[in-house]
Amino acid sequence: MKEGYSNWRKLDNAALAFPLVTGKNDTRVFRFYCELKENVKPELLQAALEKTMEKYPLFQMVLRKGLFWFYLEHRDIRPIVKEEKKPPCSRLYIPDKKNLLFQVSYYEKRINFEVFHALTDGTGAMHFLQELVSNYLKKAHPEQDLPSLPVTDMSTPGDQEEDSFSQYYSSDIPGNSEKKPRAVRLPGERLLHEDMHITEIVLPVKELHAKAKEYGVSITILITAMFLCSIHEEIPKSRQNRPIALMVPVNLRNYFPSQSMANFFGWIEVGHDFSQTSDFTEILAHVKEQFAAELVEEKIARHMNSYVRLEKNPVIRAVPLEIKKYFLMLGANLSSRSITAVYSNIGILRFPKEYNQYIDRFGIFASTNSMQLCSCSYENEMVLGFTSKLPKDNIQRNFLNMLKKEEIPYTEKTNNFPGCSLKEKKEAQRIVQVFNFVCIAAAILCGMINYLTREKLDWFWFAAAGCLCGWLIVAVAYAKRRNILKNEIIQLILVTVIAVLWDKYTGWHGWSLDFVLPFGALAVLGSIPVIVKVQKLEKEEYLFYLVQATFAGLVPLILMFFHQIRFPYPSVVCTGISLLVFAGMFIFNSNDTIREFHKKLRM
Repeated sequence: MKEGYSNWRKLDNAALAFPLVTGKNDTRVFRFYCELKENVKPELLQAALEKTMEKYPLFQMVLRKGLFWFYLEHRDIRPIVKEEKKPPCSRLYIPDKKNLLFQVSYYEKRINFEVFHALTDGTGAMHFLQELVSNYLKKAHPEQDLPSLPVTDMSTPGDQEEDSFSQYYSSDIPGNSEKKPRAVRLPGERLLHEDMHITEIVLPVKELHAKAKEYGVSITILITAMFLCSIHEEIPKSRQNRPIALMVPVNLRNYFPSQSMANFFGWIEVGHDFSQTSDFTEILAHVKEQFAAELVEEKIARHMNSYVRLEKNPVIRAVPLEIKKYFLMLGANLSSRSITAVYSNIGILRFPKEYNQYIDRFGIFASTNSMQLCSCSYENEMVLGFTSKLPKDNIQRNFLNMLKKEEIPYTEKTNNFPGCSLKEKKEAQRIVQVFNFVCIAAAILCGMINYLTREKLDWFWFAAAGCLCGWLIVAVAYAKRRNILKNEIIQLILVTVIAVLWDKYTGWHGWSLDFVLPFGALAVLGSIPVIVKVQKLEKEEYLFYLVQATFAGLVPLILMFFHQIRFPYPSVVCTGISLLVFAGMFIFNSNDTIREFHKKLRM
């Protein structure tokens, strides 16, 4: 790790829930891209990426799971530039898989920067992409002697890594107790991620600004109001008794000085009850009023303190993550009930004028489980990126019709994403489905044979239990296949529990505790060095699992103390080897072991 940067850091407040709510159909990934006026050269882009990582090494992180919270940890994984082939905003965070949380790809003239939202926000991504594009164009056109980007700050590694939420949190500031009304939800089924609709619209900033000035509002307020109206057109009259509300992310760096590259954003909710009025001028006035009321430092601070207060609650902190995640997911679902869609305006990207001859435009859009609008500006162009999981694109068409009505010129960009509608390969899933069916079929077949031969079900229950146990072991092995060490620990616990249950219901002979547990623990302890060697794992990746294996190996000692072991030889050997391994860890790797405990047990 580059000097001055931490080897690991906790997730910021805004990122805490992202690993829990992400999945195949809502990846929580957003794309920031640059469209050049020339085709991208991949070898130069790779060199530019490596140069950019020298400035932002804190992006070289993987997401790991502790006992109470997730955290980010540095890994020596080289980021590789790839040609775009997957659907946009494809999954980057996959539990138990060791991979970086961002991806740089290219397609024809486009440079894509995709990032999992737990790593950074739109502002952090914008800084990274600007640096990447600058480094690329310098290498592609060395003869032009392009200037470096203006230095807007003198941030230190500590500044970039700062958790600004905790930095500005104050227990003296009251939280926000305002209850938001339940908003209209967009109707219809939801598409799969690979079928997500992406609509991009390019608007001239001068004409857009002139129209906004005509109404006496900002560009953001104008687009917000138009988006609300576009949605309203698709809401059935029977459901128009509720307001339509947008979540509008707010860059907290505008209110609290911060140079953090982590997430530092809040949001406001802006909506309108169309049952009261549908006049566009009045809607604009209402939206403007809400922006003015919400974008006040005092109110922003109260919102922020509300987020952080939950994180710092000692009761919540002490609850294990496996339990806490259900409450976090429930909280995220409940908070989303007051939101219909999302609109995020990243702002303006600025480059020295010498770059203009090579850059066409910038764009941004994000994965969504419903509908989201993102926007950014460069020179005289503002690009709107609609993403939608709704089967029809009526809302986007409504928005275009409003642009026509307001006489705002626009260009709808052709969607040339090569990975769109690309279906994932599901061979592995098919194998699992076949295995599930075979297990059920085997149990049913045993039941049929048992009944036909004896006219009653007696040994069938043992056969069915055996099928269930086999299915359970294989299912867990498949679910945790990406992390072999974690898989081993879980399988040890599972097999031991199954063995104890079989032993109990077959007359209790003690073989589960005398043989299965100690030999299982020894097998795990013996396999860990082999797995570490084969997979070339770093200490941070296996130390905690080795500790867990030694603890499991000491369980027979406790059982012997309580006289639960009938045949002691396997238990004695298992206990002795476990004690030696445990002692060796703290004698030869004490600092690393203690550090790993600190990360995993951080509340």
